[in-house]
Amino acid sequence: MTKFSHFDEKGKAKMIDVTAKERSVRKAVARGKVLMKKKTLSLIERGEMPKGDVFVVAKIAGIMAAKKTSEMIPMCHPLELTGIDISFMKDADLGEITIEATVRTVGRTGVEMEAMTAVSVAALTIYDMCKSADKNIVLSDIKLITKHGGKSGLFIRDT
Repeated sequence: MTKFSHFDEKGKAKMIDVTAKERSVRKAVARGKVLMKKKTLSLIERGEMPKGDVFVVAKIAGIMAAKKTSEMIPMCHPLELTGIDISFMKDADLGEITIEATVRTVGRTGVEMEAMTAVSVAALTIYDMCKSADKNIVLSDIKLITKHGGKSGLFIRDT
């Protein structure tokens, strides 16, 4: 039978104890997409969305979300994040925005959840800022791309 680290011997949820783990440099990169009408992306690029600069607000929201991940995901440890970067790649022909978040720390546990939370909240923020122009926006493909550090070492998503 598989033993899950987030359950005690009675099957009750618990936060795992990382006290004995070595601190190491850790980094995670996550990505996700926001699909919209080409016209909506054009409005964003021209700075014509009524709520303001979509990319600036989404970046700030993503950074704030990464910092608050342990408050939203019950079994996540609070971490001292040492770096958060969020970037946006636009494909006007497809009406697609790719969001990429890179999160770093020196700690006892990884930052995968912080990176994916940053992408998720940045995507939700784009939706919120653009929903008046396009209610058909789709958030998709949020996933871990790479992570390194800790006992499990390097992970690179298969393409």
